[in-house]
Amino acid sequence: MDVFIKNLGLLINATLISTPPLLYAALGSCMSERSGVVNIGIEGMMTLGAFVGAAVGYYTENAWLAFLCGGLAGALVALIHAVVCITFNADQTITGTAINFLAPGFALFISRRLFDDSTDTPPIADAGRLPKILNGVFPAGSFWNNVLNVHVACIICFVLVAVIYFVFYKTRFGLRLRAVGEHPEACDTLGISVSKTRYICVILSGFLSGLGGAYITLATINQFRPAVIVGQGFIAISAVIFGKFTPQGAMLACLLFGVCDGIKSLSAMTNAVSPNLISMIPYIVTLVTLILFVGRARVPAANGKPFIKSK
Repeated sequence: MDVFIKNLGLLINATLISTPPLLYAALGSCMSERSGVVNIGIEGMMTLGAFVGAAVGYYTENAWLAFLCGGLAGALVALIHAVVCITFNADQTITGTAINFLAPGFALFISRRLFDDSTDTPPIADAGRLPKILNGVFPAGSFWNNVLNVHVACIICFVLVAVIYFVFYKTRFGLRLRAVGEHPEACDTLGISVSKTRYICVILSGFLSGLGGAYITLATINQFRPAVIVGQGFIAISAVIFGKFTPQGAMLACLLFGVCDGIKSLSAMTNAVSPNLISMIPYIVTLVTLILFVGRARVPAANGKPFIKSK
């Protein structure tokens, strides 16, 4: 029984470590998609947010400033995506794909310039890392320490689920956001600015994605590396599809993927199975989820379709 409780605590801990980056990005993707703009560039926004968060955390040793700057970096990339797709009516999928190439490349270029031609940032001091909410309260390695001693930013991401749910379904802006994603022409005739609403949602999606990337370098690990995101942006997008484009559904899907990642981490400790096979677990679950649920999720009617204002 003691072994079971210990392993359960470790699994919950690994889940709470893996879920927040996915959830931040998924909430951002949910906002963009519900407004009618496909944002495939979540991966690139997370990568740049991870680098900026690590670099600012290293130089300033201020975790919250670094966390905020990571979000702002993602928002800046999202602004580019918004200008190209909303103002110039470019293909949203192609633009997002381009961002997934450009943003990581830019992060590596700046890293080489700042850190002696290295693509890895130096390790961040403890003062520059995100704090835990109950650090030192419970004995190290105990069940309650594993379950409750989580980062403050982890709690914030779950609070954001409730906030975004309230905005979506209980506010005038949320009503307009959902309407713009379903029938922008009708919204335009009612005097609702389709472009403004979509700009706000896309920029917020980049900000949240940047926070997800910064969480990884400021909480999960203590430096930026080229493969630090490793497909988590795409997993977040699949979580939004699995969650039927709702914040609460995206949260449940991210928890599922977080559990899979936790199982991967625990299995790797036993060395009973090849590490290469174990590392495939989250991605296999992602593929199975997409195969089973992508046809059942109702995509917003105007999602991916440029809106050209009639004169």
